[in-house]
Amino acid sequence: MTSLAMQNSPIVIKIGGTALEDRNSAPLVWSAVAKLHSDHPGGVVLLHGGGKAVDRHLDRLGFTTERREGIRITPNDQIEEITAVLAGKINKSIVQQLNTLGIRAVGLCLGDGAMLRTVKSSKYSFDPGRVGEVIADQSGKAELLSLLLKSRFLPVLSSIGMDELGFLNLNADDAAAGVAAALGAKALVLLTDVPGIFDETRTPAREMDTDRIEALIASGHIAGGMIVKARAAAATAISTGVPVVILSGNDPSAIGDWASGKPVGTRILSTPSKVGSAS
Repeated sequence: MTSLAMQNSPIVIKIGGTALEDRNSAPLVWSAVAKLHSDHPGGVVLLHGGGKAVDRHLDRLGFTTERREGIRITPNDQIEEITAVLAGKINKSIVQQLNTLGIRAVGLCLGDGAMLRTVKSSKYSFDPGRVGEVIADQSGKAELLSLLLKSRFLPVLSSIGMDELGFLNLNADDAAAGVAAALGAKALVLLTDVPGIFDETRTPAREMDTDRIEALIASGHIAGGMIVKARAAAATAISTGVPVVILSGNDPSAIGDWASGKPVGTRILSTPSKVGSAS
């Protein structure tokens, strides 16, 4: 049975990819997010990426974009431009669209109000540049978010952090996982361009655990940006117990279906379990 404390915890939603920019589906997704925020006692925190818009902006400026293991390499001469797109143009566009739906959205980055401590990431075998990560064990420290949610504002967060040297570009899935952990969220919902994690049969799996995820990465069935997404989801589920689900951001009904308890997307398990596939 869901406890009252869990009912009053926020739902953290991460959105990116086509779902963020598609002119046909995006307005319906914003409506679904707005409805969930209005219906859920704990409210919603929305964290967004925006890699395609960043790519276009950097290309116009003549920069080369490089990715490794699903991570954007972020040189010192690109971080301010990336910040301008994510924390500026995209963030405020989302706020504007949610406000037109009657939601009091507030646009922020991870560093605003010293919301979450972030550091330059050292977890990769290569130097990713100004790529950051959320420091672990910050449960209950996202005070600014808690204050906004208590007053029924909807925080819209860009995946930009800060350290003593300036801005940090965080992978949005990792950032969302950090936010969910700090808030003790009711759930972490990762919206992506596909309806879940595909197994060897190229079918969306209903459930997935860490061992299964690593096996599918090793076999190449999970690749690119889904590697980071799947690992962030598994790490969150294991370390915090926060339920994690990967849904299609291109299906405007997916959020509502999930909220009503329908079996959609891929649920990430905190303990090993036999993986089932969608019918």
